[in-house]
Amino acid sequence: MKNIYVGNLSFDATEESVRALFEAYGTVSRVNIVTDRDTGQPRGFGFVEMANDGEGEKAIAAVNGTELGGRALNVNEARPKAERSGGGGGFGRKRW
Repeated sequence: MKNIYVGNLSFDATEESVRALFEAYGTVSRVNIVTDRDTGQPRGFGFVEMANDGEGEKAIAAVNGTELGGRALNVNEARPKAERSGGGGGFGRKRW
């Protein structure tokens, strides 16, 4: 399984349009366009999961730099999500 980052997406891009772009290179398992938690508006990037690593590599090479909705896409292999410490904003450590 290849997880692919797709950046510089037009705010008009849909999961269907992104899926169609990547399906030319293999089987797409999932498409997720990231949206703002509060407004629900697209944030301009998303992720595509492809079932086969080789197909994913071909798709990255072919789609990176191509235009979708008038914007050149930035496509590369997604990095694992960074570990976040549960600091909680600094409350609870200081003694009053």
